[in-house]
Amino acid sequence: MKTYRIRPEEVKREWYVIDATGKNLGRLATLIANTLRGKHKPYFQPDVDVGDFVIVINADKITVTGKKLTDKIYKYHTHRPGGLRQRSLKWMLENKPEEVIRLAVERMLPKNKLQKRFMKRLKVYTGSEHKHQAQNPKNLEELNTLWKNF
Repeated sequence: MKTYRIRPEEVKREWYVIDATGKNLGRLATLIANTLRGKHKPYFQPDVDVGDFVIVINADKITVTGKKLTDKIYKYHTHRPGGLRQRSLKWMLENKPEEVIRLAVERMLPKNKLQKRFMKRLKVYTGSEHKHQAQNPKNLEELNTLWKNF
């Protein structure tokens, strides 16, 4: 019996929407990363982009456990002398809540050429409104196979 290899033109992409209100950041990011990769599909292959689109609403209403609000630090460097910048999770949630979810998901994806493709299909919004109504997104929480452990 031969192994079936799906071709990129055979992939059917779905749109999913998830409300981040009250969700734990890490568990939410894991669910989103797996959906972007397509791990919920029966024909998943790690070297082929078979994932779906994910819309996250209410990104500013996520929760974290423990003392992560003050202890978790986001670092970046401006590539100038003395250019190390540090921001706490509390500051990031107040000023850039979309970036918190985007970074959490991006760091859970494989570090290869497919990562940028996956991230282009992630749409994050702070409010409860999004501009992708025409795509008729399904509710990601209704998929029992993905959401059973969360």
